[in-house]
Amino acid sequence: MTELTRVEIQVEEEDADVLQGLLALHVAHGWEEQSKPTGETVAVVHSGHAGFCAELQATILHVLPTAAISVSTVEEQNWAEAWKAFFTPVEGGTHFLVLAPWMEAERKATARIPLLIEPKMAFGTGHHATTSLCLDAISELFTSGGITKHTRFLDLGTGSGILGLACAKLGLCGQGLDIDPASVDNSLENRELNGVAPESFSIALGGVEAANGPYDLILANILAAPLREMAPHIVAALGKKADGTPAPLVLSGMLDIQADAVEAAYTALGMPVPRRLARGEWVALVFG
Repeated sequence: MTELTRVEIQVEEEDADVLQGLLALHVAHGWEEQSKPTGETVAVVHSGHAGFCAELQATILHVLPTAAISVSTVEEQNWAEAWKAFFTPVEGGTHFLVLAPWMEAERKATARIPLLIEPKMAFGTGHHATTSLCLDAISELFTSGGITKHTRFLDLGTGSGILGLACAKLGLCGQGLDIDPASVDNSLENRELNGVAPESFSIALGGVEAANGPYDLILANILAAPLREMAPHIVAALGKKADGTPAPLVLSGMLDIQADAVEAAYTALGMPVPRRLARGEWVALVFG
């Protein structure tokens, strides 16, 4: 039987909210969580992707260096069947409805654009606020004319490919990049599920250094710290509108307490003050 990697994370009581935020952003399929009598919080993540688990461990330790993390292996159970009991459709803006491939009735009944995402461990399904905020932003930009079918986009950190697929299904063409090979494989699978042609949405392994700009729209649903670090490269890859102002840029993956610092990193490079979309404690910045 196939083995899964099991990651157990323990943090002090005062760090529980930060851990939950990190897990919500990176572990869309969910995790187990309990509070110990002594006050610590313990979270357990299972995944079939060892590389994802290593990256998750590094990310958590970067933000919470005092976290205690142990890694082991367990036998895989029927995770796909378990998913079917919990996966629910997700609306994105006024245009999109995120569905699992088996939701044929929901797909036939909706007037929205269906985005079919195969639920897998370690990949976004649209349920997390950071992803749905990006879908809201894409929908709003398309409605307002900020992006059109002539727009060339970059989906940086594409993950499951959901944002690039949303753009492609609106008629845009562009590129998805991710530094995780498993994410690239998952986004390629989802592209095929949605019947999107490679020339409409190309997908490749790489980070912002592999970007082939200028782009008329850049989407980056990552984390606050990488967004700040990559700001000069992202802005350099961004094209201009006809009036000479920067093309639209959508940044997500940050908590509301992190948004000011991310915004400052981009306005210092000449970007205009962004609009903020919020859902709970999560924020997306929409420039242009």
